Amino acid sequence: MTNDKIRRTTSEAVFADSDFVILSQFVIHASSFFSSPLADRTLFGFVTPMDTQLTWYGQSAFKIVTPSEKVLLVDPWLSNPVFENAKDEIAALKHVDLILITHGHSDHVGDAVEIGKSTGAKLVATFDVADAMVKHLGYPAEQAQMDTVGHFGGELTLLDGEVKVAFVRAHHGSGVAADDRSGLRYGGSPGGFVITIRGGPTIYHTGDTDLFSDMALLSRFHDIDVMLVCIGDHFTMGPARAGEAVRLVNPRTVIPMHYATFPILTGTPEAFDRELKKRKAAAKLRVMKAGETISLGAA
Repeated sequence: MTNDKIRRTTSEAVFADSDFVILSQFVIHASSFFSSPLADRTLFGFVTPMDTQLTWYGQSAFKIVTPSEKVLLVDPWLSNPVFENAKDEIAALKHVDLILITHGHSDHVGDAVEIGKSTGAKLVATFDVADAMVKHLGYPAEQAQMDTVGHFGGELTLLDGEVKVAFVRAHHGSGVAADDRSGLRYGGSPGGFVITIRGGPTIYHTGDTDLFSDMALLSRFHDIDVMLVCIGDHFTMGPARAGEAVRLVNPRTVIPMHYATFPILTGTPEAFDRELKKRKAAAKLRVMKAGETISLGAA
């Protein structure tokens, strides 16, 4: 064998060995990657977004987890009569970014102060509700500043632009109960929220409300994917008026809330379904169980 052939053969062997080492290292790293929790979210440097997750706790209490895992609570009365795991769930809430309160009634403020103190969550509410919660209920003042406090007609851009919250009206009351002995303290006007998630859905939480014609204006400014609507009757609109509200807003999906917590709240999803069909509402009805989490997907 000539010297040139020896050098060429030796060189090819070295390259072959190098290729084997590189391939081996890739196989090892790939094996580690595909067995890791990130495997379903990352592929060769590209991040695939998660779906927005929605949990209903009963009454009007919801948890929203965004595609980047920011955590929002809306009207967090987790310790309501229909959610049995409230104590464990509250203890498990180690991280909450925002707590949104539609109005001052105790079944909507709920466990907000306790959760806010333990997690450092910022309060999103109208100026009046936030002021009442700080002064009368003890919500940490440093977590209820102007960056997250607004008013009707305004929209906040929060969490580096991942979440937008528009303040919209509701027809109800909003007194804050400091304790069982004192009367209600001033809590401003009641409201709802239109919550827009970047890479996710736009969610309209009605708060406690009656039907009113201005609901039809929401669709001029927001393309509502999910409407969380009160149907319980007695203190809010019942199934018939809630069905008409859905027709006015025209969301893609509607989820009933604020029913069956107490016997006095007599509205039912079955009656609500009949009212939606009677009005030929296009929205898909999705009935959740207390404690259930569903995926809302991308917008």
